[in-house]
Amino acid sequence: MRAEEVKELLERTGALRKGHFILSSGLHSDTYVQCALVLQYPEYATRLGAALAELFGDLEIETVIAPALGGIIVAHEVARRLGVRSLFTERVAGKMELRRGFVLRPGEKVLVVEDVVTTGGSMKEVAAVVEDWGARVVGFGALVDRSQKPLDLQPFRALLRLEAEAWEPSSCSLCREGIPATKPGSRGL
Repeated sequence: MRAEEVKELLERTGALRKGHFILSSGLHSDTYVQCALVLQYPEYATRLGAALAELFGDLEIETVIAPALGGIIVAHEVARRLGVRSLFTERVAGKMELRRGFVLRPGEKVLVVEDVVTTGGSMKEVAAVVEDWGARVVGFGALVDRSQKPLDLQPFRALLRLEAEAWEPSSCSLCREGIPATKPGSRGL
C-alpha cells in the first residue's frame, strides 16, 4: 500500500482532521489523525495492518505489542498478517504495564507498533516494558509518522510520513489567536 493510498483512506474516513488539537505528547497542532475513524472499518484495518506487516518482512518477529488504546487494532492486524500473537500495554497510575495475564518470554522477539507517532514517547514506554520482561524489541512501526525530528527508535518504519506542525503550548499561534483546543486522544481520559 503506497503512502498516497494511506493518506486517501485517512481523508475519506475523516481520520485526517484540521483544527486546534492537544496531542498525547502535550504538544499543540493544527492537524490530528484520529485513526479510530479508519480502523472502525475492518476491511481498512486489515489492509493497513497487512501493509505495515510487509514493511517488517525482513525481521524475525514472535509477538506484536502496542500501547492501549490507539495501537490495539494495529497490533492485532499486524500480528494476524505475521501469524504471531498480539499484546497491548496499559497505563496504570501513569506507568505503562503489561496486564491481563499477558507475559513475554526472555529473548522473545517483539515488534512495537502504534497508530500515530509524534515524539515516540509511548513506543519507548512500551519498549521499556518489553525489556523489563527480558524480551527483545526488534523494530518499531506506525501507520502514520508525524514526527518533526528523527526518532530514537531503530529500526522504525511507517506507512505514511505526514508533514504536520506541532508546537509547545507556550509557542502555539492558535492559542495566541484564542482558538479553543480539543484533546481527542485517549490519554488523560
